[in-house]
Amino acid sequence: MFPTKLYSQFSPRLRTARVGLLGSALTASLILTTAPAVAHHGMDNRLPTNFFEGFISGLAHPIIRLDHFAFVVVIGLLAAAKPHGLMLPMTFVSATLVGTGLHLGALNLPAPELLIAGSVLLFGLLLAVGNRLGTVGTALLAGVAGLFHGFAYGEAIVGAEMTPLIAYLLGFTLVQLAVSLAAYGLGKRFMAQPNSPAPKAHRSLQAAGWMIGGVGLALAYAQLAG
Repeated sequence: MFPTKLYSQFSPRLRTARVGLLGSALTASLILTTAPAVAHHGMDNRLPTNFFEGFISGLAHPIIRLDHFAFVVVIGLLAAAKPHGLMLPMTFVSATLVGTGLHLGALNLPAPELLIAGSVLLFGLLLAVGNRLGTVGTALLAGVAGLFHGFAYGEAIVGAEMTPLIAYLLGFTLVQLAVSLAAYGLGKRFMAQPNSPAPKAHRSLQAAGWMIGGVGLALAYAQLAG
């Protein structure tokens, strides 16, 4: 009797994990086969030379890089499950600006690409298992992650003139806010579905967490494999 009750208690979570991990496996296969072809920004790796090019490059970088995009999405989904959760994307986006400044100031951060992949994995798992950290603690982790993501953003703009540089910063700030707030709104909608019980809505977020965690794991593996 006891094993049956235990299984019935955890079987929804196990099914959610299986769905998420299946999606992760498919996504990981895509990452590992296409990652070498991903460009760093939207200008064919050419340095932006004017406001328009800088702005477009800034808009593109967090979108075409799957590691950045996955993190911006997961931070918005996590925010939806937290009181005062908007602190998370705001802290992250602010920290990316600081991280870019570190790169432009020729200050190095250790293993940025590996740690970016690790941040995607960590925050995906936090979403998947039900993050029990407080909002402030999660925001601090998001800020640390933002430094590394921003440091990577800086690679695409080092050496640019002031006008395209400012446009680049504006572009990636706006697109990160837009994507994370869209994810936040989607997460809130999942959690407040009128025709679905709350646990089912939460399982949708958990499945997304497992999938994003799998993306992070695949990216980390790609980095470690060279």
